[in-house]
Amino acid sequence: MLSKKTKYGIKALTFIAKQEKGEKVQIATISESENISHKFLESILLTLRKAGVLGAKKGKGGGYYMIKEPSEVKMTEVIRTLEGPIAMVPCVSLNFYEKCDDCPDEQACAVHKLMIQVRDNTLHVLRNTTLADLV
Repeated sequence: MLSKKTKYGIKALTFIAKQEKGEKVQIATISESENISHKFLESILLTLRKAGVLGAKKGKGGGYYMIKEPSEVKMTEVIRTLEGPIAMVPCVSLNFYEKCDDCPDEQACAVHKLMIQVRDNTLHVLRNTTLADLV
């Protein structure tokens, strides 16, 4: 299940991406428009800034703005930045793999086989969807 952090992050990114190129948006504006807690949103936007998706300017006339073109921001990048692994179980994760403690043979495991299909189909959608597609 998608966390509120990731859901709100996508909503905030789409809000910012809808602005004129380079226009700065204050957290309060996004918070009010998208009904997201100001403090929680501040943390989310900071994470996206550190990941190089957003830029920020402090002071009068400041706010958050897109660094990348919305067409360059893939949903895989956003989800991994805010959520972590895309895979539902660690034994099929491409970037955060961990062997399951209760599974002696991954290749014979029915759950493993199913989750690989789920992961691959999810990745297909997320890799082929950009922020521009959502705006």
